[in-house]
Amino acid sequence: MLTPRTHTCGQLRLADAGKTVTLCGWLENLREVGGGVAFLVLRDFYGTTQVVLETPQLLAQVKALNKESTIAVTGRVRERTNKNPKIPTGDIEIAPTEIEVLGRCQYNELPFEINFSRDADEAQRLKYRYLDLRNPAVKKNIVLRGQVVSALRRAMEEQGFLEVATPILTASSPEGARDFLVPSRKHPGRFYALPQAPQQFKQLLMASGFDRYFQIAPCFRDEDARGDRSPADFYQLDMEMAFAGQEEVFQVLEQVLPPVFEKFGIYQKVSAPPFRRVPFLRAMEDYGSDKPDLRIDLVVKEATELLSGCGFGPFENAVVKAVPVSGCTLTRKAIDKLCAQAEVQTAQKTYWFKVDEKGEIAGGIAKFINGPEGLAQKVKGALGLEPNTLVMLAAGKKPVAQKTAGVLRKLLGAACPEHMDEKRYELCWIVDFPMYEIGEESGKLEFGHNPFSMPYGGREALLKAERGELDPLELRAHQYDLVCNGYELASGAERNYDPEIMVKAFQLAGLSEKDVRDKFPAMYHAFCYGAPPHAGAAPGVDRLIMLLTGESYIREVIAFPMNQSAQDAMTGAPGKVAKAQLDELHIAVTQEEE
Repeated sequence: MLTPRTHTCGQLRLADAGKTVTLCGWLENLREVGGGVAFLVLRDFYGTTQVVLETPQLLAQVKALNKESTIAVTGRVRERTNKNPKIPTGDIEIAPTEIEVLGRCQYNELPFEINFSRDADEAQRLKYRYLDLRNPAVKKNIVLRGQVVSALRRAMEEQGFLEVATPILTASSPEGARDFLVPSRKHPGRFYALPQAPQQFKQLLMASGFDRYFQIAPCFRDEDARGDRSPADFYQLDMEMAFAGQEEVFQVLEQVLPPVFEKFGIYQKVSAPPFRRVPFLRAMEDYGSDKPDLRIDLVVKEATELLSGCGFGPFENAVVKAVPVSGCTLTRKAIDKLCAQAEVQTAQKTYWFKVDEKGEIAGGIAKFINGPEGLAQKVKGALGLEPNTLVMLAAGKKPVAQKTAGVLRKLLGAACPEHMDEKRYELCWIVDFPMYEIGEESGKLEFGHNPFSMPYGGREALLKAERGELDPLELRAHQYDLVCNGYELASGAERNYDPEIMVKAFQLAGLSEKDVRDKFPAMYHAFCYGAPPHAGAAPGVDRLIMLLTGESYIREVIAFPMNQSAQDAMTGAPGKVAKAQLDELHIAVTQEEE
């Protein structure tokens, strides 16, 4: 029968000396020091406590156990002679009178040392995640996650928002990513979809008369994994406001998020509201990215006309972007390495030259700049180049040159610490996104950001685009992203709440009015009954925690993450199911993974 614990393994202090207590936890380590004495480290969720074994019977009992067995220890608290100031319980130890085995570890060897699990192979960590989570350093991120979610919930309620849960099983809709589909047993041949986001439901809540909604919402997207993105499911602080626009959304999040960064973040400096606003086109021109890291003070420069006649082949009939770096002391070897890193990330060649300490252009493609008479001085003047300045260059079609320059800017910021104030959280709003773009896979006009956004100019702008008076790619939308340290932290928009404007927007993307009614019947008809103007956003919880902890991979802040192939090595998902289950769901598997 289990003896109830009286304290946790992180609770006892010197003031508790003399008490008889019972602690429960995992046998972390056993160290014999001779003379029949051994020190046992007992660990639970709250910390560790030292237990001193001084009788042959207790020592023999513990030596028969494998590490990570769970035990209950009853004994007297006493002051330690060899105190450990590094842990809260370092002034005391337990002299046990009884040890009870609660759960025996059956294995002599562990897949990895618990306290060093972060050094283990990732595949092993994910397969034995329940052991990985025993590591206090790993557990700490999950504890912080819970605290942050609680703080976000309180902050939203203080701002007058009501938490409402929205459905997990819904209809498939084109929202920018692949759906996870769920077959229906009762309706053969029909499928539910897991929501990519609660987008439609939160807008329906606004049409239902709710004023301020929020939810810590699970979202499901069948996407490829990245370091900052989970491949299957993630959580976001979903919010929506009626009778509100962009500025009202900004004001709320600028009240809610900075205190979270200040309280839980690893950096002390946080952008003060109002956050800087950067139009999308300006962000692409100045930073080569729609999620710029503004801790880096480098700015991309236009150099197309300046270098088009220099005789360097890759610059002919191409857009050229330059990233000057003043006071740069990188060696030729370091520059070549940086160029190689950029090529890996962009599949594009990059180029360089520098202005040496004498003010002469040298290195890289210097001969092409020094060749034409007067070009060297013109380049130095136009780009504002001082001695000891490195200039990195990207060339190609405009979007390619911009994005490659953006990668160079980020790599240079990391390589030149004098140009990057790393230990801070720098937040900004990227605004005025394009309403449409040409899809990479389809080659057709598609929504660039969110299909339910209101275009600038409303219905009239859409009609101009339909008549050919305006290029649809020039249409801007009331869409915005919140960016922090080079990561997209939130995305949002003023919504398209007018059914006529919504239909016209989808028609430009190739969907008819019937398609809109069929794909979004609830939203279409709800808006026909009179909907309020509304706007919202959705900061990503997982990415927020990643930024707060300084982790490089989002898997470190998720309790049970999938691997990069969207597989759960611990449970075996996705897995095969019995034919009877498939038959019941009216599904036939036509091809199985080898």
